[in-house]
Amino acid sequence: MAGLADMVWDNAQTDPDAVQFLRPDPVPRSWPVAGPLRDGPSPVTCRQFRDDVLTMARGLVAAGVERGDRIGLMSRTRYEWTLIDYALWSIGAITVPVYDNSSAEQVHWILTDSGAVGCVVETAEDAATVAGVRQDLPELRQVWQIDGGDLIALAGQGRAVDDAQVEARRRAVTGDDVATIVYTSGTTGRPKGCALTHRGIHCDVTGATVALRDLLRPGASTVLFLPLAHAFARLIQVGMVYRRATMVHGPDMSAVPAQLRKYRPTFLLAVPRMFEKAHDKARRRADETRRGWLFRLAERVAVRHSRAMDRRRGPGLLLRPAHAVFEVLVYRKLRGVFGGRCRLAIVGGAPLGERLGHFFRGAGLTVLEGYGLTETSPALTTNTPSAMRIGTAGRPLSDVQLRIADDGEILARGPVVFPGYWNNPDATRDTFTGDGWLRTGDLGSIDADGYLTITGRKKEIMVTAAGQTLAPAPIEERIREHPLVSQVMLVGDRRPYVAALVTIDEQAWPRWRAAHGLPAVPVGQLRRNPELRGEIQAAVERANATVSHAEQVKTFDILPRDFTEDAGELTPTLKIKRAAVQEHYGADIDALYRGH
Repeated sequence: MAGLADMVWDNAQTDPDAVQFLRPDPVPRSWPVAGPLRDGPSPVTCRQFRDDVLTMARGLVAAGVERGDRIGLMSRTRYEWTLIDYALWSIGAITVPVYDNSSAEQVHWILTDSGAVGCVVETAEDAATVAGVRQDLPELRQVWQIDGGDLIALAGQGRAVDDAQVEARRRAVTGDDVATIVYTSGTTGRPKGCALTHRGIHCDVTGATVALRDLLRPGASTVLFLPLAHAFARLIQVGMVYRRATMVHGPDMSAVPAQLRKYRPTFLLAVPRMFEKAHDKARRRADETRRGWLFRLAERVAVRHSRAMDRRRGPGLLLRPAHAVFEVLVYRKLRGVFGGRCRLAIVGGAPLGERLGHFFRGAGLTVLEGYGLTETSPALTTNTPSAMRIGTAGRPLSDVQLRIADDGEILARGPVVFPGYWNNPDATRDTFTGDGWLRTGDLGSIDADGYLTITGRKKEIMVTAAGQTLAPAPIEERIREHPLVSQVMLVGDRRPYVAALVTIDEQAWPRWRAAHGLPAVPVGQLRRNPELRGEIQAAVERANATVSHAEQVKTFDILPRDFTEDAGELTPTLKIKRAAVQEHYGADIDALYRGH
């Protein structure tokens, strides 16, 4: 297989009637329904998907899109996103994903740096964003709006193009050709464009499908709701097509719970925050019905049962019946939130936390953690159902090599590693060692069995004024285990001691406030309240007990609101943009050190 689009043609020949996608009911009139109209979700078979890709590809050729042209794609996660992606690949063009909530400045930078000659947008609002910067984009010739019917018009244009033209373009694609330029969402600095090749993505997908054969297989299904502009979600999209599994696109996060109940996926792809919220919501509901004691007991049993699974003898005689009771009373209902059939999930982008990993596995939903970055197409390691070590990021995929540098940085090598940053030879040179290893920027360790543990980001390492070096992530995770806490960010670089900025969970806040007889006001008006500070102080003290004295949090501040993606404080995978938070709350940080 040379180009990624080849798998679409192979599937149409190998298993033409396998259901590749389920489109929602009613189907948006942005693209013709594949096959006859029917009640309920519209299935798209492998043959129908190939036909749709071919139709879209013919339209793009008719519009003058040439081999190697860069085309922006700014949309939520929906069928048309995948369709356009594969259509571009089939004619040797390059997809440039743009997050649908990107600012005009971000859109301008990505389209300028990539040299995009066209852009597909989803909505009139997206079209207006591009129009606002178009005068500064001389290379941008065309913009197509999905919801404006432009794809249907493009399909009409393609009638003048013979199938053989697309076939010739598809066969000319090589593994070394750039398939996509993915701009890192980045926690610091201006995004860099990662040029990922057809071979790199294909190697990553084949490695992932071998390791995760229980998830990515014919007959499996998922609801994909993470942004396809993120390389992690894109990997699953390609894996689902490669393995002829069934995918439902989830463009609206508020509708995802209903989609999970309706389509009952066999596995999920998510960020750890989703499972943290599911756990906290289940605990709050139990408290509201005065069954909090029952949930906490079920939680302890789940964690103990999962830990026992890692021992040779397994769960003991007393633990097994207790687990069976809570399976009926608690665990089955918890899994029902995810549709009822889902027993496996993959998370990435941030660590899940060891206790939460044990809780979900004990409750019958095994959450597999992996590790990777956009520059590696993106997956490097994963846990698997048969080879799992909770608290680690798993073992390397096939053909991936890892080693730890003298300063603790994780280095990677293999066919999944990208050739470099688009239009940025200096950054490319800096990101590789002299002997060709990729510097990941992450710190970690590899145990005797090959399992990778991530300890932090190299750029996030703090050195206090006393010379103490520490990684903030482990203690932040511990504090965030408290149900009232949403986000935590440690500060203390070149400061006399470690301090923390804490935000309060907006869903947990009303109940906690009412239970303590406090007025119905926002967090900002009660952030100095002694009871609230006492609650957070207890969480800090529990976290402090797990680290050395020099690493302990000496003081903290409760912020008036949570961090948000819209404010530029979180990435699309909900990682904290530390520089942005430090800029927004500089006065609050300085106040933590006043007098020292």
